[in-house]
Amino acid sequence: MKFLLGIVVGLLLLPAFAFLCLRLGYVPVATSAPPLPFEKTLAGIALNARIAKEAPAQSPVDASEPNLMAGAKNYRDYCSVCHGMSGESESAAAKGMYPPPPQLLHGKGVTDDPVGETYWKAANGIRLTGMPAFRGSLTDEQLWQVSQLLANANKLPATVVAFIASSPTAK
Repeated sequence: MKFLLGIVVGLLLLPAFAFLCLRLGYVPVATSAPPLPFEKTLAGIALNARIAKEAPAQSPVDASEPNLMAGAKNYRDYCSVCHGMSGESESAAAKGMYPPPPQLLHGKGVTDDPVGETYWKAANGIRLTGMPAFRGSLTDEQLWQVSQLLANANKLPATVVAFIASSPTAK
């Protein structure tokens, strides 16, 4: 009987303690605060499971030069303010975000991600990261073009590379 009472009290105390921590402002919510224990792990597990379940396997848009150039233009207009352009430093908006947005055209980026995963992230956004959902703002074709650009960022045609290197970021 005491054992069962201990379990019931334990099950009630833990949620009550969590609620009090939230309600009294002890949980860090500023972007400059360190992450909560297991925050990255739990968010990553949920995100990866959802993407594995819903991300398209095949792109209806090929990685042709016109599609990559269209993707570069859309990336410049909608993505670069957070994710940066080639050869540019991190923007003021990106410096203040938590988690920090990856600089997709610097280094590895997302070239090792399946194009459908990048499409899913751009179309649906990612909660609690600042990554907006562009479905409804951009067409599916535009989303796929940006996804193809990022999936192929390490092997872009010279014209696209020149455009990315010379383009100002969106304001």
